[in-house]
Amino acid sequence: MRRFYAPPEDFSETSVELSPEQSKHINRVLRLTEGAAIKIFDGTGREYLCEISEIGKKRTNLRILEQTLPAAPESDLDLTLAPSLLKGEKFDLVIQKAVELGVTSLVPIITARTDVRVKHIENKLGRWRKIIIESSKQCGRAKLMEVSRPLSFEQFAGTAEGSKALFYEGGGGEFSGLAATKKITAVFGPEGGWEESEIRIAIQNGFEIITLGGRILRAETAAISISALLQYKFGDLN
Repeated sequence: MRRFYAPPEDFSETSVELSPEQSKHINRVLRLTEGAAIKIFDGTGREYLCEISEIGKKRTNLRILEQTLPAAPESDLDLTLAPSLLKGEKFDLVIQKAVELGVTSLVPIITARTDVRVKHIENKLGRWRKIIIESSKQCGRAKLMEVSRPLSFEQFAGTAEGSKALFYEGGGGEFSGLAATKKITAVFGPEGGWEESEIRIAIQNGFEIITLGGRILRAETAAISISALLQYKFGDLN
């Protein structure tokens, strides 16, 4: 069954109004008709079975039939992912896979060796949010992963919460030594790696430095694979 997203403000007690963009997709691409059943999620964790009651050129109205359970329940692990900002499609891929892996929130960070210029940030945020919505439609999540504006690593290190782990190719404790917890902040460096001054900042702010031994991963691979490992060890990927 087709899944669509509508923000909470587009819901009433008995109906939902879809945006012009989604109305166009329903009408011209999918060619759905009045009376067709679809599912709608509101980004906060709620999902509904609905029936198309009216299709217009700019708006589509739905009648709510019942609230249903999302296909993909939320993990009980509150996981914040903080990867170094990467260029273009690499970072898009990290966002997409973080949604699929049940990450709660994602904070792009800027490190000393981050090779990305931070400009037109509102456009980037809009693009990232569209990726989150589309990925949520595909994977069955009804709660949207949060994405924040980029922060410098030093800014972020002072505000990170929960059990904090920084993954470092230069050394550190073993992944298996991470203590059991339900709130984790996981930080990943850029393609050029971490500077020693940043490792000191992390330690000063209570981060545990973790290494994967001799395994050297690309920045985007590290963010995706370690998210999966954390969900397996502490979350619902089992």
